Amino acid sequence: MKVVFAGTPEFAAGHLKALINSHHEVSGVVCQPDKPGKRGGKLVIGPVKEVAIDAGLEVLQPAKLSIAALEQLNFDLLVVVAYGQILRSAVLDYPRFGCINLHASLLPRWRGAAPVQRSILAGDSITGVTIMQIDEGLDTGDMLATKSFKIESTDTGGSILTKMLNSGAPLLVETIDKIEAGKILPVKQDAKDASYASKIRVEEGNIDWTRPAIEVDRLVRAFQPVPAAFTYLGNIRAKIHRGFPIDGAALPGSLIKLTNEGIDIACGDGAYRVQAIQLAVGKGKIMSPAELLNGRADLLKAASLFTSTPNDV
Repeated sequence: MKVVFAGTPEFAAGHLKALINSHHEVSGVVCQPDKPGKRGGKLVIGPVKEVAIDAGLEVLQPAKLSIAALEQLNFDLLVVVAYGQILRSAVLDYPRFGCINLHASLLPRWRGAAPVQRSILAGDSITGVTIMQIDEGLDTGDMLATKSFKIESTDTGGSILTKMLNSGAPLLVETIDKIEAGKILPVKQDAKDASYASKIRVEEGNIDWTRPAIEVDRLVRAFQPVPAAFTYLGNIRAKIHRGFPIDGAALPGSLIKLTNEGIDIACGDGAYRVQAIQLAVGKGKIMSPAELLNGRADLLKAASLFTSTPNDV
């Protein structure tokens, strides 16, 4: 089948590669306009565009996708993965087989912008991907295929996306096969089971040490690799990149123990052992507890207190 692929970030790029390597024909690629980089303001090419250029595919980057842009391409199906735009009804009706989307959750749970992070924060035990027919609602279209897997206690936002790519890419090719063969069986979503995954805000990563250790752990894992959970040690901002809950009791936020094995911080219930921390001092590199002991042990004392706001000490 001739398809046009619409997507922008790394997660989408992996699915584009799967389509390029399949027996389907990618007629063109649509992605968001290039954005200025953090250094120097030079425009940065996104992952999907890079893959498309390497494959010699035509790339369209309209500010708003329209039929006028799509008319340049000969295709039967529009495939959307993390594109970043809501499609107009005219666009949805344009392709012969319509438009399908691979969504990073088991719909109707976690419709919206940040399903991966929200599923970890909520303590879900299972997640997966859903391929749906796009309609005018927000992730409300009929479901065409799903693939589920377990959320492990060590899974992060990044590792979940990798699992979704590994299961979603072959599922996407298989689903297009079935659409082409007329063997797809759409299933309507049950609205009563729906939940909404609002966009992640950086400030949500601010750790509240009065919360149970298991909730702190979910926050750290959900916000990995970006934007990363954070806290303050005096007036120094510290990103927490990895750790796990342990037993312990003390004033929430207080340092219980610092060893080569971990930085043990008291929580409202239990404690959290930090295994990777990044302080906003010096080169600001991510350090293990052993590296912190060797290089910046002066920053941590027995009475050290981690807080949600900066404090002069």
